[in-house]
Amino acid sequence: MSTLASPPAWTADAVERLALDVGGSLHVDGWGPAISIGTDRLPDGAFAAPLSDLGLLSVSGEQGRAFLHAQLTNDVEHLAPGTARWAGYCTAKGRLLSTFRYWCDPTAVLLTVSRPLAQPIARRLSMFVLRAKAKVADASDAHALFGLCGDPAAAAAAAAFGLSVPTADGAVSAEGVHLVGLPPLPAGEGSAERGRWLLVVPAAQAAQAWQALDAAVTAVSGAAWRRSEVMAGIPRIVPGTSELFVPQMLNFESVDGVNFRKGCYPGQEIVARSQYLGKLKRRMFAAHGDGAPPEPGSDVVPGGGGEPCGQVVLAAPDGAGGFDLLFESQVAAAEAGPVLADGRALAPRALPYVLKAID
Repeated sequence: MSTLASPPAWTADAVERLALDVGGSLHVDGWGPAISIGTDRLPDGAFAAPLSDLGLLSVSGEQGRAFLHAQLTNDVEHLAPGTARWAGYCTAKGRLLSTFRYWCDPTAVLLTVSRPLAQPIARRLSMFVLRAKAKVADASDAHALFGLCGDPAAAAAAAAFGLSVPTADGAVSAEGVHLVGLPPLPAGEGSAERGRWLLVVPAAQAAQAWQALDAAVTAVSGAAWRRSEVMAGIPRIVPGTSELFVPQMLNFESVDGVNFRKGCYPGQEIVARSQYLGKLKRRMFAAHGDGAPPEPGSDVVPGGGGEPCGQVVLAAPDGAGGFDLLFESQVAAAEAGPVLADGRALAPRALPYVLKAID
């Protein structure tokens, strides 16, 4: 049973307004409310996507950083200006309730989150503020988020809002607009490595942002952007996967989403024990399959049958009748292969980073 105080939800008016602003159509799947526009395939050049399935949290106040530092898996209190990082929010049992990309502007810590989880995560964090001088808010409806890939996309966003282009681990902010670096899309399928960014703008400026992007680069759907996340090897927790995984099961320490030198946070003892006592027997893997992508949290099973060995973490169509996915599994089962999702064999793909050793 979920420990979240409220069920996954989002404001329909806000996501419908974004769909209208960009000229797309809205549908809902296991990842949240998604906008269909342009192509579902990743083009060879630069592209941009409206991200209605991502939300935004804001934690402000004199003690906002200190409060959040004591809740998340990564260092918030000492985050350098202009820096963006990954972090997770765990239960007392060390299971990830959510994952975030976070950075700071002059007034608050901002965190991207799965849109359906934004309200319940904001409410849960607010329960623990107590007397701290901090305020947690779900800022999703007040903002629009866009995914950018390729230098021309970042340049178009920067020119439209008077920003510089940050590095993959950087963030720049000006007058309520934020351009946040992400891990790149790896080279492959005839294309060189391409940088990726998030553009976060006030909702009232969504149409302006999309006009600048659509004029400069190829428009792609939210599903195509999700494939770029899969290819980059970055997990995103959604309602169907909330509370299923300890961070290391999703390689989260290998993308610097866990700081083992910071102070305590919910689940810290279990996360640390997994790291230092060599107890972890599960990891996240990349693969490709045929047909429609499986739902988040659906079972992965050994090819020879038997009990499930893992779950789907993130999956997206490849635009050519197949799908790419990240799945969590017992290491022994994944390495022995084959494994199946929805009855379909998964062909292993390499992750774009080296896993850090578990001590």
